[in-house]
Amino acid sequence: MPYWRLFYHLVWATRERQPLISTEVESLIAHSLRATCNELKVIPHAIGMMPDHVHVAASIPPSLAVSTLVGRLKGAASHAVNATGILGQTSFAWQSEYGALSFGEKALSDVIAYVTHQQERHAAKRLWQPMEQVTEDAQPA
Repeated sequence: MPYWRLFYHLVWATRERQPLISTEVESLIAHSLRATCNELKVIPHAIGMMPDHVHVAASIPPSLAVSTLVGRLKGAASHAVNATGILGQTSFAWQSEYGALSFGEKALSDVIAYVTHQQERHAAKRLWQPMEQVTEDAQPA
């Protein structure tokens, strides 16, 4: 296996930014994301959620396209939530867009802190705007 050190921050939102990620749904999504990362040999450094979006800091091997990973993560998570019926008649889905930023190893601890403290950062309005952006032309979360 080749040597690699690649770091990414990923962010994506629920369809229409619906606040569907409750504590119970968050647990299902986090479990699904970790299982998918494990299956694809991705290292999840941190997972953070808000009611309407998800942040993931991960190391993605060079053999795996970022877009493929995001598609698999989103698909597995929405399937996991919908399979439980936890939302009743509401169907859980994601927006098709996502944001992806690469960063260096020196920033890893800062990005992990940013991702894991989403609730506090949003409450205090101390956001890193590029890390919240899901589409190029949309306003960040």
